[in-house]
Amino acid sequence: MSLKDKVNDLNRMILSGESMDAFEKYYHEDVSMQENSDPPTVGKSANRERETQTMSMIEEFFGANLISTTFGDDITMSEWEMDIKYKGAPRQKMCQVAVQKWKDGQIINERFYYSN
Repeated sequence: MSLKDKVNDLNRMILSGESMDAFEKYYHEDVSMQENSDPPTVGKSANRERETQTMSMIEEFFGANLISTTFGDDITMSEWEMDIKYKGAPRQKMCQVAVQKWKDGQIINERFYYSN
């Protein structure tokens, strides 16, 4: 499967509500994930826990839209719009870019850029 095919499948899984299945399938055991300029979380286990905690804070998910995706040599970027309501917070539309670096066919580094 080409990198383009993998990213398209990853994004399809996310849009289908299968984000944790996509995480298990496409993320490297040594993955480092980072929100903006926060310190990165390293390792699949630690990031699985971080993702689970983040999803538990969602009160209602109204949808997501994949705006664009770009492909390079072992690097991909996806631009997203999400309509979401976190517990105790007002509904918001969030724009985010995910930059993913790939190694051995899996994501080894991912950084999310968005405004707070």
